[in-house]
Amino acid sequence: MKIASVESFGNTDVALVRVRTDEGAEGWGQVAPYHADITVQVLHGQVAPHALGRDAADIELLADRIPELEHKFPGSHLYRALAGLDTALWDLRGKLAGKSVSGLLGAEARSFRAYASSMRRDIAPEDEAERLAGLRERHGFDAFKVRIGKECGHDEDEWPDRTKAVVETVRRALGDDVALLVDANSCYTPARAIEVGRMLEQHGVTHFEEPCPYWELDWTREVTQALQLDVTGGEQDWDPRVWRTMTETRVVDVVQPDVCYVGGFTRALRVASLAEAAGLPCTPHSANHSLVLVFALHLLAAIGNPGPYVELSIEPDADYPWQVGMYEPRPEVADGRISLPEGPGWGIEISPEWLARSEHRISQLD
Repeated sequence: MKIASVESFGNTDVALVRVRTDEGAEGWGQVAPYHADITVQVLHGQVAPHALGRDAADIELLADRIPELEHKFPGSHLYRALAGLDTALWDLRGKLAGKSVSGLLGAEARSFRAYASSMRRDIAPEDEAERLAGLRERHGFDAFKVRIGKECGHDEDEWPDRTKAVVETVRRALGDDVALLVDANSCYTPARAIEVGRMLEQHGVTHFEEPCPYWELDWTREVTQALQLDVTGGEQDWDPRVWRTMTETRVVDVVQPDVCYVGGFTRALRVASLAEAAGLPCTPHSANHSLVLVFALHLLAAIGNPGPYVELSIEPDADYPWQVGMYEPRPEVADGRISLPEGPGWGIEISPEWLARSEHRISQLD
């Protein structure tokens, strides 16, 4: 069963990938969101040529071999593109076996606690607290993440004293019985991160994400060793050497691979396995409602070291119109939980209407 074609359907923000075999079977996946038009060029120029004509069952081999064949061109976009092929092949494998992707790995259907993930720093603390409290009432969330500091902020706050104010205000509004998480998006030097982290601990924050520039592993490790709360990270990382260092030297307390950024489901499973061997939980990054959320649910179901919740963006579709109507059923939260999609493969159906308004490209055997 050979790979006969690799197709992309998308726009500048996101692209779906369809793989078809010479026997007519097909599977769907997705490249990483954002700058997807660039990633699609890499998919067709550096990934698909190495996949066409290969055995569609050789997912793990392709996940290794393609980066080797493109060894002169390493980098994030290669892995963002590889994720499209890899996730489509996992969907294909599941459909051929009549099992879900996680079911292929022995998992059973289940639901997961979700944390409501805010993406905003431009919001006043009082307004953030009000909307999070409303989400708790409507959907039953009992875990919430807010943004602190400034993105790659060199120790600066989004505006003076916002970080302390938003943590205090949200905690006061939601009470002590909810889990409170924060994301600093590479804001701090170690000294400032530790100072902020001790303030967070005083307010019962349990999850301090990406406190330092993510590429400064030694800085992050210093923060991890100094604080009691969980320091987390890894969403940006794709290099296997970095992941080995992160897990073996305990740079963080919790690993957060993004299935689409890391190079696909195969490589995300490997990161989770490295973390499990080091005694670390895995809480994947899934900060939008594209297929990455579905991938994260299957990953959590399949691994032996899942974190306590799955990330769910709370931002309105109007702010991310590209993610609307891609597939059904779209995972929704009820009583603070999200259920794993049922059915073979990823358990979803791609929308023909979404495909019809997308830019299409195909690489195929001659």
